[in-house]
Amino acid sequence: MKIAIIGGTGGQGLGIAIRFVQAGENVVIGSRTIEKAQTAVEKVKDMLGNERNLKAAENVDAAAEAEVLVLTVPLAAQKSTLLSIKEEAKNKILLDATGPLESAIGGSPMNYLDLWDGAAAERSAKILKDTNVICAFNNISSAALMNFNEPIDCDCLISGDDVDSKLVATSLIEKIPGVNVIDCGPLSRAKIIEKITPLLIGLNIRNKTQFGGIRITGLDK
Repeated sequence: MKIAIIGGTGGQGLGIAIRFVQAGENVVIGSRTIEKAQTAVEKVKDMLGNERNLKAAENVDAAAEAEVLVLTVPLAAQKSTLLSIKEEAKNKILLDATGPLESAIGGSPMNYLDLWDGAAAERSAKILKDTNVICAFNNISSAALMNFNEPIDCDCLISGDDVDSKLVATSLIEKIPGVNVIDCGPLSRAKIIEKITPLLIGLNIRNKTQFGGIRITGLDK
């Protein structure tokens, strides 16, 4: 399966790209410019070796050739990025990792930013009406993703309205060592999932670590 990391040049996007490349998936790192995407690809290759299942592209081209898209842009760039790939994302799955944090407007990354649309993932679904949007990756730190020689001690909480798309997402995400996927229900639950992000950031800062995550216990999968 080919996966496009849209806006994949930051820590979170690079970490997700690395983990999927390690899992043997074909990955395209997308960016607004091919130069930034290529720089990100070279960085990953330096870390993992000369991987053949990794390439660079502008966001539009990355979205066009992939089957599953992962959005890893800051909140301020979410809307413009989605509008730029709207046609290419039709009838595909998009995993939205956008964190609605007050840092997007100059505030603290430990505070949640309430959006008119509810959750960031719900805003994505309103923009991409013909795309199956799933809230995912919000509670796994970029540091944990980038620590690619170690398993990740964290569950990945997801929500979405299309059952089949969530099954695809689950099978992909659980290829990352240590990660269990917890289906939290419809996309309307995304706001709850996204609010965990600033909580974890605050806990990591307080405890002087970058690897704090969350586990849901007592569930029979």
